Amino acid sequence: MYPYAFSTLSLEANGVWWEYLNHPGLEVWKFVNLALFIIGAIYLHRRFGRPISEALRARGEGIKLELQRAREEKELALAKLAEVEARIQRMDSEVSSIREQAKLEAEAERERIKVATEAEMTKLRQQAQREIESTAKAAVQDLREFAAQQSVALAEESIRRDLRTEDDKRIIGLNVEQLGRGGR
Repeated sequence: MYPYAFSTLSLEANGVWWEYLNHPGLEVWKFVNLALFIIGAIYLHRRFGRPISEALRARGEGIKLELQRAREEKELALAKLAEVEARIQRMDSEVSSIREQAKLEAEAERERIKVATEAEMTKLRQQAQREIESTAKAAVQDLREFAAQQSVALAEESIRRDLRTEDDKRIIGLNVEQLGRGGR
């Protein structure tokens, strides 16, 4: 027989059965320890296993919900980003169109000012021309009056210088004769 085998013969011979529990390979204490561990695990599982599994399940669901919410927020953020980028692109095009419009308006304003300035210059030239003509007419009139006055003055002086007393008497006589004929 095998020297370490457990048998009724060897129990009767030695009389102590627990000495055979510590034989190498048999070591019953390991089995007892394992059984106590399993019983404790089962007890703990039944006592706390459901709440823990429910807590873990709830936590898992919470994490899933948070991930879903994070995805939705990411999608919203990406949509807002796309909208902002579209606005920026529209703003760039609006800014360039506003610049073009401003250039066109500035060019039109320059042209309008140029036309208005030319019209004002033409009007001022015409007014100056009229003033020059009227001043020239007035000067010619003044010159004629001056010339007439000077001619009369020169003629009077010439007549006074050349007029003799006999001529004076003869002119007076002719005037008196003409007056006398007109009175009849």
